[in-house]
Amino acid sequence: MHPLRIVLAAVLLFAFACAAPPARAQGHGIVVNGVPLDDGTADALQRAYGTRLAPGRYWYDRRSGLWGLELGPAQGQVAPGMRLGGPLHPRASLGARAGLTRVYINGREIHPQELRILQQLYGHVVPARYWLDARGIGGYEGGPAQFDVRARAMQQQRAGGYTRRTHGGAIGSDGQCSYYNDPSSGSSVLTGNC
Repeated sequence: MHPLRIVLAAVLLFAFACAAPPARAQGHGIVVNGVPLDDGTADALQRAYGTRLAPGRYWYDRRSGLWGLELGPAQGQVAPGMRLGGPLHPRASLGARAGLTRVYINGREIHPQELRILQQLYGHVVPARYWLDARGIGGYEGGPAQFDVRARAMQQQRAGGYTRRTHGGAIGSDGQCSYYNDPSSGSSVLTGNC
């Protein structure tokens, strides 16, 4: 698994883009944090990120910019602070299975895949409540910054895999998962076994 897969393991991905083209490019069928997106918001996101939005149910963390499909792990990162949907639910990534990881990031209990990535980065991960910003810097909820997930992931990546900066953006891989990061928008895409 690529350490940049989450932005708890920090930094990535297109806003709510999926491989299959959606039936409609409007807000219909797109739900974020339990609230349907209106057509104007969907259109603005599509223009900003240069992609079509796939219908589906998503969660979005306003503090870190992380997003994913409901009941799933983080799929990527977009701009933080957008007013999309309602408040982030603690069980957005786990549903009724809450309590599996007991690790919370910005109020959301993380998915087991995200926990495995953190364990690859740090070894043991203490079940607790943490905060994480869009730069990958975080700490215990209510406390000062204590870790930099992005720096840790880059440090481990230098030990294996590759990262290259090109005129069109950054690319990298750990042999199982590959990514592309667009510097103009800050969006990233992952592919493979991430």
